[in-house]
Amino acid sequence: MRYIRYAFLAVLAIALMGLALANRSIVTLKSMPDGLPDPLGLSRSIELPLFVVIFGGIVFGLMIGFIWEWMREYKHRAEVSRKSREVRQLEREVTKLKGEKHEGKDEVLALLEDAS
Repeated sequence: MRYIRYAFLAVLAIALMGLALANRSIVTLKSMPDGLPDPLGLSRSIELPLFVVIFGGIVFGLMIGFIWEWMREYKHRAEVSRKSREVRQLEREVTKLKGEKHEGKDEVLALLEDAS
């Protein structure tokens, strides 16, 4: 299974390098369209290779997806945390009740009672 993973990663790396080499031309990214008036001075542009724009878009999309999922699953994490606290509290209560049940009895008889 490990070799299949390494083979997949090698093929993926070769494909990404091929994509980068095929898209080395410089493109201009603009923050505002040319025809739109810019009263606030927000119109900026930057020149980058096309493969940087493509890979940046992929990374940006993945980050948005990860953050979205993290926020969506908050209620499940909160529920697990609440249940975990409840379980710990109940375990402490059971231990306390077992101690009260066997109070004043011989230790060997208490162990035998718990085993049955």
